[in-house]
Amino acid sequence: MVQVIQGRDITLAQLIDEFGLHLADDELFFSEWQQDLPELSDLEKQSLNEVKTEYLHLSKYPILEPVVKMVVLSPLLRLAGFYQPPFYIASEQEVRISSEDEGIIIRGRIDILVFHPPLWVLVIEAKRADYSLVPAIPQALAYMLADATSAKPVFGFVTNGNEFRFIKLLKTETPQYALSDLFALDSRDDIYIVLKVLKHIAQLIRNS
Repeated sequence: MVQVIQGRDITLAQLIDEFGLHLADDELFFSEWQQDLPELSDLEKQSLNEVKTEYLHLSKYPILEPVVKMVVLSPLLRLAGFYQPPFYIASEQEVRISSEDEGIIIRGRIDILVFHPPLWVLVIEAKRADYSLVPAIPQALAYMLADATSAKPVFGFVTNGNEFRFIKLLKTETPQYALSDLFALDSRDDIYIVLKVLKHIAQLIRNS
């Protein structure tokens, strides 16, 4: 009997069992968040400082997912260049993925998808501020596995507005993934690193 699971309910164990997903053991597998990061201009840093100030002000009350997208994600994507050619943005993109024996089907909607036809560039999952990013990681990975192009890596980005983490997935015969460190808005310079990584990913795709 086929089991249908909503993306938000998928676990890492299920992805490992059904799709053969495994964590890459090579530290260089996901070097994009650590190496060759661009410098930021004073104007970009000023914009990020404003994002940080606005978020911390608004966080005195519960911040829901739409506010996270508006206050934090939107300016980050704009500053990283994802609103400019060759990129396009889709919201609430519906996806469906089944295991090889079709014993399990995962359905869901990607919060934000950045794509460069026909490539998926960045799968973004945004959660409300008081949610942990832990369950968002397998959800993002499930949607990343739905990408039809296997030759190029797909990147993921999960955030609850205050915390950020990047994911890389390569759909080889045995799909591999790796995670970046966890970054926090309320840490001194973490938001700068987040934008640097986003800009680096954008540049890599432009040059590929």
